[in-house]
Amino acid sequence: MEPVMQLCRPRVLRCLRRHWIIQKRNHSDCAEHPVPVSSQARNIRPTLLVSRLYQPTNLRHVGQESRLQGEMTCKSQRLMQQAGLIHPSNPGCYYYLPATVRSIEKLVRVIDQEMQGIGGQKLDMPSLCSADLWKTSERWDLMGKELLRLKDRHEVDHCLAPTHEEAVTTLVANHMNLSYKQLPLLLYQITRKFRDEPRPKFGLLRGREFYMKDMYSFDVSEEAAYQTYESVCQAYSRLFARLGLPCVQVQADTGNIGGKLSHEFQLPADIGEDRLLVCGNCSFSANVETISSDRAGCPQCKTGTLVESKGIEVGHTFYLGKKYSQIFNATFTNAQSKPVVTEMGCYGLGVTRILAASIEVLSTEEGIRWPGLLAPYQVCVLPPKKGSKVEEGAVLADNLVHTLVEALPHLRGEVLLDDRTQMTIGKRLKDAGKLGYPYVVVVGESALEETPRFEVICQQTGI
Repeated sequence: MEPVMQLCRPRVLRCLRRHWIIQKRNHSDCAEHPVPVSSQARNIRPTLLVSRLYQPTNLRHVGQESRLQGEMTCKSQRLMQQAGLIHPSNPGCYYYLPATVRSIEKLVRVIDQEMQGIGGQKLDMPSLCSADLWKTSERWDLMGKELLRLKDRHEVDHCLAPTHEEAVTTLVANHMNLSYKQLPLLLYQITRKFRDEPRPKFGLLRGREFYMKDMYSFDVSEEAAYQTYESVCQAYSRLFARLGLPCVQVQADTGNIGGKLSHEFQLPADIGEDRLLVCGNCSFSANVETISSDRAGCPQCKTGTLVESKGIEVGHTFYLGKKYSQIFNATFTNAQSKPVVTEMGCYGLGVTRILAASIEVLSTEEGIRWPGLLAPYQVCVLPPKKGSKVEEGAVLADNLVHTLVEALPHLRGEVLLDDRTQMTIGKRLKDAGKLGYPYVVVVGESALEETPRFEVICQQTGI
């Protein structure tokens, strides 16, 4: 999970101890004229305060709307609403509050690194798509009621795109002088998608509006397209490994996307709606939809037994062949200067679904546990309660925030001070557990000793 402080924790502790010893000596020598915090520290940036975060307490309860609809609330939805991370707008749509947006942006950065690492180029396509494109591909009727349709003032049909195969293929088809030297071409975007779910539920795991990464590849041949397909699958595996998520790549149905080959990336979870079959004897795994109902053994090793489990789909890859490029005439010029129809693939990642699914599989019933890379903030510092006998430790707590950033510049903007000192340490610790800061530093009585000591809690381990 690449926790931010794990490798450098001893260095941080030494730095803090030296800093606090100096501060205490200065305080003892000049009790009437306390030494101000260094201008260098204060110039880093203002202290980030928990009291200033927009997490309204009146949004922290699973709403009456959900109960009236009889919606089954899963762990991730309950924890995210109680922590003030999301708030329901209408069925299947949510407000993403500031801490959640921070996590989404961090996830997007990791996705960008992996996609650009294999040659992906980022673009942005319109969410409002002409019905003509979808009718040309014959998916206007195939998608059924899940496609959100609307008419403009001229009575022209459009849809809010759940995916962009038609749009991106049309874009490439309009590039009349595309050369084989420019292939493979991998174009991707991270944007809002829309799907008219009949029964949206489970918070961000199944909604009508969501963030998704969709990438589309264009290759010179079937062999090259399979190589690109494998490259993307490996990038997906690296992504989930970096996040510390136990993702399984399973054989899948191509569904209404179409194509010749498909795999899902599944996070094993009891709340999952997909049924998976995994062989205990070899690497074979598949969605139950792709296996004959009368098959008992593993089709790959022939001897293993298939064990059923449940999973949450967080990624999906498709080898499309010429399904769309033939329809929209997306061609390139080969070495003989002849036009050739491209071979295509498409690859999706559910961005907001990954966020919710990771909370679902990593968290306890009482508090959120984030993948180390995705926590909205990495460290929360708790000063003593106002009016307590160790209240003077509040100055040390404020200094600690700046010291951490000085010692570890990559924590800039990642360290919060819980300045709600009208609350007890215990209450603020409970809140910190719900929100899932990877590290909590408690500044208590021991910080005022001759040799300053403080408590550092790792939320992942509880120690």
